[in-house]
Amino acid sequence: MMVRELIACLLLASLAGCDRNPLLPRYDLSGSAMGTTFSITVTAPPAHVDLDALQIDIIRELERIEQIASTYREDSELSRLNAGVTGAVTSELCGMIASAQAVSAETDGAFDISVGELVNAWGFGAEHSAGVLPAEERIAAAMQSVGYQGINANCDTLVIARRDNNTQIDLSGWAKGYAVDRVAELLQGHGIDNSLVEIGGEIRVQGHNARGEKYAIAIERPLDDDEIDYSVVRITDTAVASSGDYRNYFEVDGIRYSHTIDPRTGWPVEHNLTGVTVIDSNTARADALATALLVLGPEEGPELAERLDLAALFLIRTEVGISTHSSSAFEEVRTE
Repeated sequence: MMVRELIACLLLASLAGCDRNPLLPRYDLSGSAMGTTFSITVTAPPAHVDLDALQIDIIRELERIEQIASTYREDSELSRLNAGVTGAVTSELCGMIASAQAVSAETDGAFDISVGELVNAWGFGAEHSAGVLPAEERIAAAMQSVGYQGINANCDTLVIARRDNNTQIDLSGWAKGYAVDRVAELLQGHGIDNSLVEIGGEIRVQGHNARGEKYAIAIERPLDDDEIDYSVVRITDTAVASSGDYRNYFEVDGIRYSHTIDPRTGWPVEHNLTGVTVIDSNTARADALATALLVLGPEEGPELAERLDLAALFLIRTEVGISTHSSSAFEEVRTE
């Protein structure tokens, strides 16, 4: 993922905003969960907060979400749903699927959680076979079960109905952002008003940093020589998520195949849009929208961002490097 809080002015800068002498106490918590890492910073927490106990609560919450939405755990609720064990689900999983479906409708299917079979076919799922081109017959077969309209989430009866029983629901473009939001709510429940939560590159910030300022968030700009440059935005009480084609991919005969798969074609994206960052109040939604805009490409993506009034930054490969395009809403955030 492409979003980082600057840890030091030299590297990925300080969660306190590159300050050498923070004015307020700051505490960092980190660990591994959901197949990735998490990093959490809290500033000036209430005196009653036990940070060791808080970290245990955070890990338990991430484990709980993984047990619901993971496609890598055979015993997760989502895996059992995909296996056809049951169509009945908990209200939480139903809510996740219904909310993701709403983004699919907004983006006309550019974001689509029914892509599980395609993800597996390309080796980016639980099968872990990335690096081998799938047979066109397999792609065609997988496409038969793709289409968000074929999933119906009835959260009144807590039943998920699939038009095609072979449809595999993949929440990887939603679950990490969802986990960020849940952890942020957990912190608020402990009376913590100032925090940064990052899981696998998806970020949500609340309140202010140790200098009493908005958080400085760096957005990676990949260069042709694999070096990284940064654009910086200062934000508070919102979320940032990114999707890019340059971190998770494989090459065959000099052609790059990204893990971002266009659900409309069954193939990885092939255009010059290399990364998208979205700022939104909800991390899961920002994550899904970033994926959708990346799928749509350098022309349709910005058009949709303007139509939906999304704060989005687009990174586009050109013959001379990386150019950027900001939506009107992103420019408003940048200049606040």
